[in-house]
Amino acid sequence: MSDTGSKRGGWSWWYLLFVIQFIAVLWPPFYNRAEPYWIGVPFFYWYQFLWVIIGAVFTAAVYFATEE
Repeated sequence: MSDTGSKRGGWSWWYLLFVIQFIAVLWPPFYNRAEPYWIGVPFFYWYQFLWVIIGAVFTAAVYFATEE
C-alpha cells in the first residue's frame, strides 16, 4: 500500500480562529449585561447567537483552508 502524499494532521495557523471563538464566549462577565438592545433582544442573548453564526463561518473557513 502506497501512502503517496496523504499527510493528515499537523498544526495550522487557521486553528487560531477556534481559539478566538472559544475565548469570546468563555468569559461571561464580558457579555453579561442587558444593554445595548437589538430589536428588543438584550445584548447577552444576541451576542451568544452572533457567535454561533461566526463560529459556523470560522469552522467552514478552517475546514476549507486545511482541507487537503
